[in-house]
Amino acid sequence: MFRTRRTTALAAALASTVLLVGCSGGDGGSGDDGGSAEPVSQDQFTEAMSTPTELTFWTWVPDIQNQVDMFEQEYPEIDVEVVNAGQGLDQYTALRTALRAGQGAPDVVQIEYQYLSSFLLDDNLLDLSPYQGVTDLQEQYPDWVWEQVNRDGAVYGIPQDTGPMGMLYRDDLFAQAGITPPATWDEFAQAARTYREANPDRYITDFPPNQAGQMIGFLWANGAQPFGYDGEETVTIDLGTEEVTEVVQYWQDLVQQDLVGVDPDFTDQWYQALSNGTYASWLTAAWGPVFLQGTAENTSGLWRAAQLPQWQAGGQATGNWGGSTDAVVASTDNPIAAAELARWINVEPEPAMTLATEQFLFPPSQQILEDPAFLDAAPEFYGGQQVNRVFAEASEQVNTEFGWLPFMDYVYSTYEDTVGPAISERGDMVAAFAQWESQLESYAEEQGFTVE
Repeated sequence: MFRTRRTTALAAALASTVLLVGCSGGDGGSGDDGGSAEPVSQDQFTEAMSTPTELTFWTWVPDIQNQVDMFEQEYPEIDVEVVNAGQGLDQYTALRTALRAGQGAPDVVQIEYQYLSSFLLDDNLLDLSPYQGVTDLQEQYPDWVWEQVNRDGAVYGIPQDTGPMGMLYRDDLFAQAGITPPATWDEFAQAARTYREANPDRYITDFPPNQAGQMIGFLWANGAQPFGYDGEETVTIDLGTEEVTEVVQYWQDLVQQDLVGVDPDFTDQWYQALSNGTYASWLTAAWGPVFLQGTAENTSGLWRAAQLPQWQAGGQATGNWGGSTDAVVASTDNPIAAAELARWINVEPEPAMTLATEQFLFPPSQQILEDPAFLDAAPEFYGGQQVNRVFAEASEQVNTEFGWLPFMDYVYSTYEDTVGPAISERGDMVAAFAQWESQLESYAEEQGFTVE
């Protein structure tokens, strides 16, 4: 959910999946009704959920069968087949292939927030707002989470997990270097210098050249709005604003002064660096604490969590990196049962808490974010610190207005081709961002969008 992965067929997939504006091949399930479709009645719901029905659910969440078993116990007439069709881009490619073929698509599918728009281009997702209990969910989520799935009253996915950003750091290494968790980015830069001087063969953190998700999270945290989509023909691409440039220039300075590492992340070298102390911190998301425990087991008890540094002293802002939804494909023959599956496993207390505490997906709902059973967890790996509280607080500070383009797979891949080399070669990231912006604008226009 948090890694940007590339495939040899990426270019072909993009060419076939990002359709020209105005094309329509769906059953009209999403439409443009702004959530004004007639609500499903209680009688319709009862009949659908008591009728023998088979659903297919595509997801890469480990052990999601646990939640599905609970759902099937609640609704004995509904049989759900769970299919792992790949993670992220691999699954999306398979889904688009099935949609084009008109057969083989699932009823319910896991989709990351930033990719919802690409599946709305062709009306391939069902507006869930008319279905039982969906419109009542808004109050259960932080505003920014609901904005990710809502468009003018229509709801195109049930939030499953999120990735508000913070910092994980080695308490022992910070103490040895005489630094404390930086509260501002200015303090972080000074701490990076101090740490590097004390440890010439180590860095305070890594700034990976292959990770657009992290950089976009940093932009989000600074109030930048580089992307936008009106749901029809117009996209916004603006990578030259003051908020964007401030972030890019900041990291360019650290990179060019050799104050941070530039290893690609989620590689063997990167894993080893987290385990052997080459990196003293990781600027990550709420899924990071559990991930790190499996990656650097030998460092148990040495790590702590803190909020992301701020651009202004006393500020309270962060971005999001990762997270996904469960959406219903518009071609489903069983929309009521499919919508209830997406809602039930993510909203009802028992399955939702299990996702948070056993599958370790960081929860989007206020109900769990405020539950002591979740907040009070004090893992030994973090010295008994209640790490969930740190990221639950961060979840309240995410900007609600951040948007996406309907071709984010292209956005991520071209970041690696343009900005990535500037990072790894410790070069001109500002110029690379301008090049990235130009490529995105050209691509959008080629696909028939109007660019603002």
